Amino acid sequence: MTDVRLATHPSEFDALPSSALRERFLVEGLFAPGEVRFCLSQGDRVLIGGAMPAGQSLDIVAPDEVRAEALCDRRELGIVCLAGPGLVSADGAEYAMEGEDILYVGAGTKSIKVSGEATFYLVSVPAHRGLPTTLVARDDADVVEVGEDSAASKRTIRKYVHGASVASCELAIGITTLASGSVWNTMPCHTHDRRTETYLYFDLPENERVVHLCGEPSSTRSIIVADRQAVISPPWSVHFGAGTASYKFVWATGGENLAYNDMDPVDTADLS
Repeated sequence: MTDVRLATHPSEFDALPSSALRERFLVEGLFAPGEVRFCLSQGDRVLIGGAMPAGQSLDIVAPDEVRAEALCDRRELGIVCLAGPGLVSADGAEYAMEGEDILYVGAGTKSIKVSGEATFYLVSVPAHRGLPTTLVARDDADVVEVGEDSAASKRTIRKYVHGASVASCELAIGITTLASGSVWNTMPCHTHDRRTETYLYFDLPENERVVHLCGEPSSTRSIIVADRQAVISPPWSVHFGAGTASYKFVWATGGENLAYNDMDPVDTADLS
């Protein structure tokens, strides 16, 4: 049974107690040895999942909620290797993956398997055409350095699948790494009305947490996030946070366009 999250109106969001906020937007328990688990957001039909083959082989099949014979019949898929090594087979072609490599799997792919000792994070969105399955190694991603030491926001953004590199229909995906001593991500923050975004936080020490801020800029709320937990961000919501220790996160969007810079910036002084 796939965990399904329904859309939430901003006015309803403001009235949610912390427990309901977590139930609707925080995704826990995605990763379990020997299993594939999914969570489907009705916002832009974004499907996220986790797969831990634990030395065996697991088939990545379509959950009942997408009503398809194969996951990629009408979808594209990003497979992120959070920790390796692992192997992905897509229609018989094999791709060896290490930590922070990402494989883009195009629509029309019929058979997907994962194996090895890796932990895989999955992000899938609807797609209207088939595009080549492409592996992007960590060292081959487009790298951007942003932020400032003085603002505790220095970080490295690695863009893997986006409009200027690997071709996709709706999916954009990358990994951000915080520099030593920095805690803030995605500052100054923004919204983007044309895309739903998910953050998957990882490499966060077991007893540390990220305080993830969300909601309309004038009415923000917080969600406390642990290692390998994800937050779903509706198009109208800001999405940024600060951690109690060093961490990384996978950012992924699906929606109307692929433009990485299609953002509606929010001045920090306007947050409340």
